[in-house]
Amino acid sequence: VREDATRADWDDVLGSSRWRMASNLPYNVAVPVVLDLLQRSRVDPMLVMVQREVGERLAAGPGEEAFGAVSLRVVYRASARIVRRVPPAVFWPQPKVESVLVRIERRPPPVSTPEEALFRLVDEGFAQRRKTMANALIRLGYSREEASAALAEAGLEPKVRAEELGLPEFAALVEAVGG
Repeated sequence: VREDATRADWDDVLGSSRWRMASNLPYNVAVPVVLDLLQRSRVDPMLVMVQREVGERLAAGPGEEAFGAVSLRVVYRASARIVRRVPPAVFWPQPKVESVLVRIERRPPPVSTPEEALFRLVDEGFAQRRKTMANALIRLGYSREEASAALAEAGLEPKVRAEELGLPEFAALVEAVGG
């Protein structure tokens, strides 16, 4: 099938069969393609070669430098781990970046929080990385008092930042604000 992976209707292209994927994804579209496949297809597992920084974002956990909204979107539907580093010397022409192989395996979401509310909070939390989650809640329309109460109810410190929280903590915070 000849198709632009960023525009593909995966259900139409792949049908109802289960697929496995091994791919050297173009670095500039790797994240949207992986997230789209995770959300809308039955591809499992995926083994993707991507730029090292992208692979680290896909597989990062809370507190790691590369951790962000993309990491949480992946972990919501799958486990991801870096399998191997691939040096520039194995390519011709040799790129100026390192690559990694990332294995992504589907699993059920680890939280039952409504996806839309969960990722609205995740996205707002990472929109201004150096700001606290209290500020993210305020930007979402909650008062400072409501934000403080929600953080306390979720068992989170008042000054906690998004990069310190995993899915369970984000889910607890969504539940605390009635999401």
